[in-house]
Amino acid sequence: MTTKTKPNGRKAKAWVHVNQHKIRANSKLPDDATPEPVLTVKQGKQNTYCFEVEFEGKTKFVYRPDKPKSCGAKVWAETDGNVKIIK
Repeated sequence: MTTKTKPNGRKAKAWVHVNQHKIRANSKLPDDATPEPVLTVKQGKQNTYCFEVEFEGKTKFVYRPDKPKSCGAKVWAETDGNVKIIK
């Protein structure tokens, strides 16, 4: 996944969060079951689910328990750089 460009020429910020509900669900799976990815990479209206993410460029982690994202995430990473999805 490469960073998208907005109509004004600026890069769209990507942010990544860990889905705690998927972690809980995966912990209840039998040993021979395939777990679901727990990382969500959001950029604009696009969501990509994966097991591993690599950041290129400056990245910051944010913890805002008093002002979570609309999806409920209280901790996430934000970057203006490219995000490499490793599934």
